[in-house]
Amino acid sequence: MSSKEKIIVIGSNSFSGASFIDYVLKENPLAEIIGISRSSENRRCFLPYKKNDGSRFHFYRLDLNRDLKKIMKVVRQFEPHFVVNFAAQGMVGQSWQEPQQWFQTNCLAMMNFAKNLTQETYLKRYVHISSPEVYGSCQNITEEEAVLRPSTPYAASKACGDLSLYPFFATKGFPLTYTRATNVYGPYQQLYRIIPRTIYSIKKGLKIPLEGGGRAVKSYIHIKDVCDVTLKIARSGNNGEVYHISPDGNGISIRELVELICEIMKVSFSDAVEMTKERMGQDAVYIINSQKVRREFSWKPQINLRDGLLETIRWIEEFLPEFGDGDLHYRHKP
Repeated sequence: MSSKEKIIVIGSNSFSGASFIDYVLKENPLAEIIGISRSSENRRCFLPYKKNDGSRFHFYRLDLNRDLKKIMKVVRQFEPHFVVNFAAQGMVGQSWQEPQQWFQTNCLAMMNFAKNLTQETYLKRYVHISSPEVYGSCQNITEEEAVLRPSTPYAASKACGDLSLYPFFATKGFPLTYTRATNVYGPYQQLYRIIPRTIYSIKKGLKIPLEGGGRAVKSYIHIKDVCDVTLKIARSGNNGEVYHISPDGNGISIRELVELICEIMKVSFSDAVEMTKERMGQDAVYIINSQKVRREFSWKPQINLRDGLLETIRWIEEFLPEFGDGDLHYRHKP
């Protein structure tokens, strides 16, 4: 793609948002991007786009909950072709403590933002980044039409947000699409996530906590594969549609994943881990069907798990002096 594209990325400080910005800047040399996040720009070890020419990217520190008028002023001045919204109050475990905060950010703020965007006729697509967790535990190969049965306040708030946007498509023709990707991973991911946490802990000689013994089964997909198809959906997705994004295969348990990392890094699994109790509301399996996105966009994942882990290990090694043990802990930013 070499045509001029103007994109606003909400949640640009997130792993997925920052990676998407990096991907687009490399994929389209004519693209211009604005990133919006409620926190200051992260450190360079968590922002892959910092290695690109910065002239085509501009950052604004604004919060959908508090600064909607300012955000809409930026939107109207820029007139983006696409808005891709990665913003979310994350972290499943913490969502039990003050669930109203999760619903405020993941539902009410999203609905108010979409309501304002319905007036902007230059907008070609609004891509809302959702999560398979809205389905609860996916025991079978779950398809896009599956019933939403969230198991945690976080997942319930995401489901609520998804549903709150649809009326703007149904009644006002809002150019809305959804994506639901399985567990993303890759370089520049926050260290409290299981893959970078495991690699960093091994490098630093720290124990890796395995919740519930690592029985939960996940489907891990490299962030570059997710960014590739997300951009395709922004450009030519069908409005009102949900698109699943998942890797090949039937998933891997957390225990098997950590064992694989230990094997690659040549350390003893039993020496590296400690077993902890399962977190409340942990869904047993996430396996979703992504045949629709493969069929409509002739897409399939290009990076297998082992190669993706090796790339992530190299990133940890590159920035190891810039990390600290405090990065292993999630920091809530209200």
